[in-house]
Amino acid sequence: MLLGLSNVPRDYAWGSRTLLAGLEGREPTGAPEAEVWFGDHPGDPADVDGGGTLDAVTGGTLPYLLKLLAAGAPLSIQVHPTIEQARAGWAREAGLDADDPGRNYRDDNHKPELIVALSETFESLSGLRPVADTLDLLAGLGDGAGAGVSALRARLGGAGDVLGDTIGWLLSGGAQAEVDQVIAAVRTAQHGEGPWNTTLRAIAGVADVYPGDPGVVVALLMNHVVLRRGEGIFLRAGLLHAYLDGLGVEIMAASDNVLRGGLTPKRIDVPELLSILDTEPGAVPVLRPDADGPVTAYDVPVADFSLRRVTLTGAAVTVPVAGPTILLATAGTIVVSGADAETREVPVGTAVFAAADEGTLTMSGEGEAFLAAPGD
Repeated sequence: MLLGLSNVPRDYAWGSRTLLAGLEGREPTGAPEAEVWFGDHPGDPADVDGGGTLDAVTGGTLPYLLKLLAAGAPLSIQVHPTIEQARAGWAREAGLDADDPGRNYRDDNHKPELIVALSETFESLSGLRPVADTLDLLAGLGDGAGAGVSALRARLGGAGDVLGDTIGWLLSGGAQAEVDQVIAAVRTAQHGEGPWNTTLRAIAGVADVYPGDPGVVVALLMNHVVLRRGEGIFLRAGLLHAYLDGLGVEIMAASDNVLRGGLTPKRIDVPELLSILDTEPGAVPVLRPDADGPVTAYDVPVADFSLRRVTLTGAAVTVPVAGPTILLATAGTIVVSGADAETREVPVGTAVFAAADEGTLTMSGEGEAFLAAPGD
């Protein structure tokens, strides 16, 4: 059984006004278009060709959610819990209404994520930078950078969990004067030359969107990662992250659990954020397709989802599928057929759902598609 899927872009304020329209070859609407969801998540299940939504077919049992994501402005800095933390948080909040402003946990699941760039570049903040490197960055702001920068250096030069302690201080509400001084120093330094200038320009751009937000200085502690088309990042539980700009394919475990750490008007529960934040610093590996050939995969250490990229150059390609699979077309002209020879053309920006018993999918045409399925 093959079912055509589509959905209406979600109009979050950070969405791009051009990227999704450019992908699909249509005129922009003039409104921000942030995400298109292809899955059975109750928040916005995909529409099925002919009527209805995918959750009516699957019963809401897909372990993953596949999206197109188009960032025209920074998303909130955020982190997701482990499955054990999610279960404990969900149980703690069992007495709260679903819309209670004090609720942090929307379900009892974790939310690992993978983003793969579709635009020529995709900018993100991913994980915390080693402290020594951040001190080197701050040294480049100059001796006259101000008391706020000196205070930030002093905290990072302390003992213990300096990154967790520093983030807690920045988000406490009591460090606004220092936050403003650090942001002012970043704005000045971005015009200079040095090894950190690409990062400083990116953070200054964040400050343009969120002036005075303590999250701007939290962002200064994070790795600035620029993906090239086809490259990806896996975001495990506890890893602080924020997308800044670009178009990508995103797949995640089916969960709504998000703890925010800045760049948002929404509530930030600082103690709960710090309780699940992994403050171990280090670079986040950039993932590339794991082999040559028309079908390549992104290696992720979770069973909730898998993602393969299929590049078509005219010859038909047949791939095995195990479990409910979604094929998303991202370039060119894609035609897909199932085991019973049912055939569908898949316009760019739309998808096809293949039931768990399909067994194989055969794709032809010239273009690119991504296959989402449960992991091993």
